[in-house]
Amino acid sequence: MSDGLQRRGRALEESFFNRLDQQLLAALRADADNASKIERLSAASGIENSEVLAELASAGIQPETIAALALVPLIQVAWADGSMDDKEKQAILASAADDGMQADSPAYQLLEQWLAEAPTAELTESWQQYVGALYEDLSAEAMVQIKDQALARARRVAEAAGGFLGLGNKVNSQEQAVLDELASAFN
Repeated sequence: MSDGLQRRGRALEESFFNRLDQQLLAALRADADNASKIERLSAASGIENSEVLAELASAGIQPETIAALALVPLIQVAWADGSMDDKEKQAILASAADDGMQADSPAYQLLEQWLAEAPTAELTESWQQYVGALYEDLSAEAMVQIKDQALARARRVAEAAGGFLGLGNKVNSQEQAVLDELASAFN
Protein backbone atom coordinates (compact mmCIF):
# COMPACT_ATOMS: atom_id res chain seq x y z
CA MET A 1 0.00 0.00 0.00
CA SER A 2 1.35 3.39 -0.92
CA ASP A 3 2.21 6.01 1.67
CA GLY A 4 -0.42 8.41 0.30
CA LEU A 5 -3.12 5.76 0.50
CA GLN A 6 -2.20 4.98 4.13
CA ARG A 7 -2.33 8.69 5.03
CA ARG A 8 -5.72 9.07 3.40
CA GLY A 9 -6.94 5.92 5.11
CA ARG A 10 -5.88 7.26 8.51
CA ALA A 11 -7.50 10.61 7.74
CA LEU A 12 -10.73 8.79 6.82
CA GLU A 13 -10.60 6.76 10.04
CA GLU A 14 -9.87 9.83 12.15
CA SER A 15 -12.67 11.74 10.49
CA PHE A 16 -15.09 8.85 10.98
CA PHE A 17 -14.15 8.22 14.60
CA ASN A 18 -14.00 11.95 15.35
CA ARG A 19 -17.57 12.31 14.05
CA LEU A 20 -18.59 9.24 16.05
CA ASP A 21 -16.85 10.65 19.14
CA GLN A 22 -18.65 13.96 18.68
CA GLN A 23 -21.98 12.17 18.38
CA LEU A 24 -21.25 10.11 21.49
CA LEU A 25 -20.12 13.22 23.34
CA ALA A 26 -23.31 15.03 22.33
CA ALA A 27 -25.37 12.04 23.52
CA LEU A 28 -23.50 11.98 26.83
CA ARG A 29 -24.09 15.72 27.29
CA ALA A 30 -27.78 15.32 26.47
CA ASP A 31 -28.06 12.50 29.01
CA ALA A 32 -26.31 14.64 31.64
CA ASP A 33 -28.53 17.63 30.84
CA ASN A 34 -31.63 15.44 31.10
CA ALA A 35 -30.46 13.94 34.40
CA SER A 36 -29.77 17.43 35.73
CA LYS A 37 -33.19 18.61 34.56
CA ILE A 38 -34.86 15.64 36.23
CA GLU A 39 -33.03 16.43 39.48
CA ARG A 40 -34.11 20.08 39.26
CA LEU A 41 -37.70 19.02 38.48
CA SER A 42 -37.66 16.76 41.52
CA ALA A 43 -36.30 19.54 43.73
CA ALA A 44 -38.84 22.04 42.43
CA SER A 45 -41.86 19.76 42.68
CA GLY A 46 -41.08 17.40 45.54
CA ILE A 47 -41.93 14.50 43.22
CA GLU A 48 -39.59 11.55 43.59
CA ASN A 49 -41.14 9.07 41.16
CA SER A 50 -38.52 8.71 38.40
CA GLU A 51 -41.09 7.75 35.75
CA VAL A 52 -43.20 10.82 36.47
CA LEU A 53 -40.11 13.04 36.47
CA ALA A 54 -38.99 11.60 33.14
CA GLU A 55 -42.48 12.27 31.79
CA LEU A 56 -42.33 15.88 32.98
CA ALA A 57 -38.92 16.33 31.37
CA SER A 58 -39.98 14.78 28.08
CA ALA A 59 -43.07 17.02 28.03
CA GLY A 60 -40.71 19.99 28.08
CA ILE A 61 -41.77 21.22 31.50
CA GLN A 62 -39.07 23.41 32.97
CA PRO A 63 -38.07 23.40 36.66
CA GLU A 64 -38.99 27.08 36.89
CA THR A 65 -42.50 26.31 35.66
CA ILE A 66 -42.99 23.43 38.08
CA ALA A 67 -41.70 25.68 40.89
CA ALA A 68 -44.36 28.26 40.03
CA LEU A 69 -46.93 25.48 39.84
CA ALA A 70 -45.90 24.38 43.33
CA LEU A 71 -45.62 27.83 44.91
CA VAL A 72 -48.74 29.58 43.62
CA PRO A 73 -51.07 27.43 45.78
CA LEU A 74 -49.03 28.29 48.87
CA ILE A 75 -49.38 31.98 48.18
CA GLN A 76 -53.09 31.66 47.44
CA VAL A 77 -53.77 29.87 50.72
CA ALA A 78 -51.63 32.27 52.75
CA TRP A 79 -53.52 35.28 51.37
CA ALA A 80 -56.95 33.61 51.65
CA ASP A 81 -57.97 35.70 54.64
CA GLY A 82 -56.55 38.92 53.18
CA SER A 83 -53.38 38.99 55.28
CA MET A 84 -50.08 37.16 55.48
CA ASP A 85 -49.19 35.77 58.90
CA ASP A 86 -45.51 35.43 59.92
CA LYS A 87 -45.99 31.68 60.44
CA GLU A 88 -47.39 31.40 56.92
CA LYS A 89 -44.40 33.33 55.54
CA GLN A 90 -42.03 30.99 57.32
CA ALA A 91 -43.90 27.92 56.02
CA ILE A 92 -43.73 29.24 52.46
CA LEU A 93 -40.04 30.15 52.70
CA ALA A 94 -39.29 26.74 54.20
CA SER A 95 -41.12 25.07 51.33
CA ALA A 96 -39.19 27.18 48.81
CA ALA A 97 -35.90 26.24 50.48
CA ASP A 98 -36.94 22.56 50.43
CA ASP A 99 -37.52 23.01 46.70
CA GLY A 100 -33.93 24.16 46.34
CA MET A 101 -34.85 27.74 45.56
CA GLN A 102 -31.85 30.00 46.07
CA ALA A 103 -32.33 33.31 47.91
CA ASP A 104 -30.63 35.20 45.07
CA SER A 105 -32.78 33.67 42.31
CA PRO A 106 -35.43 35.64 40.41
CA ALA A 107 -38.07 33.11 41.53
CA TYR A 108 -37.21 33.74 45.19
CA GLN A 109 -37.38 37.50 44.66
CA LEU A 110 -40.81 37.10 43.06
CA LEU A 111 -41.88 34.94 45.97
CA GLU A 112 -40.77 37.66 48.39
CA GLN A 113 -42.93 40.14 46.46
CA TRP A 114 -45.90 37.81 46.79
CA LEU A 115 -45.25 37.57 50.52
CA ALA A 116 -45.40 41.36 50.81
CA GLU A 117 -48.33 41.93 48.45
CA ALA A 118 -51.10 39.57 47.41
CA PRO A 119 -50.84 38.27 43.86
CA THR A 120 -53.49 39.23 41.34
CA ALA A 121 -56.48 37.15 40.29
CA GLU A 122 -54.73 36.81 36.92
CA LEU A 123 -52.08 34.63 38.57
CA THR A 124 -54.73 32.30 39.96
CA GLU A 125 -56.42 32.07 36.58
CA SER A 126 -53.10 31.39 34.81
CA TRP A 127 -52.30 28.67 37.33
CA GLN A 128 -55.68 27.01 36.83
CA GLN A 129 -55.34 27.15 33.06
CA TYR A 130 -51.85 25.64 33.24
CA VAL A 131 -53.12 22.79 35.43
CA GLY A 132 -55.87 22.14 32.88
CA ALA A 133 -53.34 22.12 30.04
CA LEU A 134 -51.16 19.64 31.91
CA TYR A 135 -53.98 17.09 31.73
CA GLU A 136 -53.63 17.12 27.95
CA ASP A 137 -49.92 16.22 28.04
CA LEU A 138 -49.34 14.16 31.18
CA SER A 139 -50.51 10.80 32.43
CA ALA A 140 -53.02 10.39 35.23
CA GLU A 141 -50.20 9.16 37.50
CA ALA A 142 -48.16 12.32 36.90
CA MET A 143 -51.17 14.51 37.61
CA VAL A 144 -51.89 12.67 40.86
CA GLN A 145 -48.30 13.27 41.95
CA ILE A 146 -48.47 16.97 41.09
CA LYS A 147 -51.87 17.37 42.77
CA ASP A 148 -50.80 15.55 45.94
CA GLN A 149 -47.63 17.61 46.30
CA ALA A 150 -49.34 20.95 45.60
CA LEU A 151 -52.25 20.34 47.96
CA ALA A 152 -50.14 18.89 50.77
CA ARG A 153 -47.84 21.91 50.76
CA ALA A 154 -50.76 24.32 50.58
CA ARG A 155 -52.42 22.57 53.53
CA ARG A 156 -49.19 22.88 55.59
CA VAL A 157 -49.22 26.64 54.96
CA ALA A 158 -52.91 26.83 55.93
CA GLU A 159 -52.20 24.92 59.13
CA ALA A 160 -49.11 26.97 59.99
CA ALA A 161 -51.02 29.91 61.48
CA GLY A 162 -54.20 28.11 62.49
CA GLY A 163 -55.67 27.02 65.76
CA PHE A 164 -55.37 28.56 69.19
CA LEU A 165 -52.32 27.42 71.16
CA GLY A 166 -52.04 24.51 68.75
CA LEU A 167 -55.61 23.36 69.45
CA GLY A 168 -58.76 23.32 67.38
CA ASN A 169 -59.22 23.53 63.64
CA LYS A 170 -55.97 24.78 62.14
CA VAL A 171 -57.50 25.68 58.77
CA ASN A 172 -59.97 28.57 58.72
CA SER A 173 -62.96 28.69 56.38
CA GLN A 174 -61.33 31.08 53.87
CA GLU A 175 -58.25 28.88 53.61
CA GLN A 176 -60.41 25.78 53.24
CA ALA A 177 -62.32 27.46 50.42
CA VAL A 178 -59.02 28.16 48.62
CA LEU A 179 -57.85 24.58 49.22
CA ASP A 180 -61.14 23.33 47.73
CA GLU A 181 -60.72 25.65 44.74
CA LEU A 182 -57.17 24.41 44.20
CA ALA A 183 -58.32 20.80 44.36
CA SER A 184 -61.10 21.48 41.86
CA ALA A 185 -58.52 22.71 39.34
CA PHE A 186 -57.19 19.15 39.27
CA ASN A 187 -60.57 17.55 38.56
